[in-house]
Amino acid sequence: MTNREQERYIKELEKTISQFLKPLKNIPFKIAIKAMSGCDVIPFDKNNPNDEQLLEDLIAATKIATKNANERGIFTRRENEVGNHIEPFMIEALNQIGLIANKPETKEGRKKAVGYPDIFLKDRNGRPNYIECKTYNERNYQTTQRSFYFSPAERPTDFKVIYDARHLVVSFKIERAEREGKRSFIPVFWKIFSTDSLIGQIKHEFNSTNKQMYRDEALLAEGGIR
Repeated sequence: MTNREQERYIKELEKTISQFLKPLKNIPFKIAIKAMSGCDVIPFDKNNPNDEQLLEDLIAATKIATKNANERGIFTRRENEVGNHIEPFMIEALNQIGLIANKPETKEGRKKAVGYPDIFLKDRNGRPNYIECKTYNERNYQTTQRSFYFSPAERPTDFKVIYDARHLVVSFKIERAEREGKRSFIPVFWKIFSTDSLIGQIKHEFNSTNKQMYRDEALLAEGGIR
């Protein structure tokens, strides 16, 4: 390869990588889930009696979860961690009204707490459903703050979506309040959404490991306490 050909190749490679690192916009949620899991996102049909029953049950459970969390309070230092702490209230409420709810299982049969989605729900008709718990406040409700995201598992069999299912978001409006003489967060309002028409973006990133970064040949200086 001549110098000119090498320069042309490098420029084309730089251009390709530049395009690759740009976010892919307006990607349907259902397409992203299908690509990562092989499973379909089933649209929620308001005219389907089974979906109507599912919504009635979700409303009943969400009311219970909101009441219980409001009375007990959620004690955490960071507001953005409240959503994680409200999941058990929702699981407890769903089971209380006679449904089967738990942490989702992977294809390996492992219940996994971290990552999307938060809850696996089997409704009264034995159908699988996935629920994500979110929180918001008046300040960030209609902002462009990133609030819904997920990424592929390192192993495809470790992803928590393993069924064709409806995907729903239960979101709680959070306020500060005192419970048991301590500062806490409490839910005061709730909303339920279907995500089958959700649109988002996929953002690529450059990443490296410690082993790749901390190379002896790249070390410029080091020191310690004498």
